Amino acid sequence: MQVILKEDVEKLGLAGEVVEVKNGYGRNYLIPTGKAVLATPSARKVVDQQMKKVLEQRLANLDTAKETAEALQGTNVTIAVKAGEEGKIFGTVTNVQIAEALKEKGFDIDRRKIQIDDDVKQLGEYTATINMHEEVKASLTFWVVKAQD
Repeated sequence: MQVILKEDVEKLGLAGEVVEVKNGYGRNYLIPTGKAVLATPSARKVVDQQMKKVLEQRLANLDTAKETAEALQGTNVTIAVKAGEEGKIFGTVTNVQIAEALKEKGFDIDRRKIQIDDDVKQLGEYTATINMHEEVKASLTFWVVKAQD
């Protein structure tokens, strides 16, 4: 079944693309959630008209993403967590904690765009990758330190 994506779907395609999907995936997930519509001739005409606007918006988002990525390159974030005597932390550091720390620094980054490269189980320095745009990725260094009781 061919569908036209109304929004970006990870590992499937970008908004406005016509993609081939299995019938069940299209009927039971993509169309009911509003992520896609059936690829009829009339829907294709409407999408072609909207694609110009979408491309302009993507270019504007790309410029914004590049500026934000450049600003993030020099930023370090410190996250305070409870830890034991040997530096082993209780639990793990999540992308939500990194997003909150970035928000305190003035960056409004969606938590779903943050990907932690390693499992964070000890105190120390780690890196995270932030997917700002499909073409722009930023690397963020964050420190995990022991919280003061």
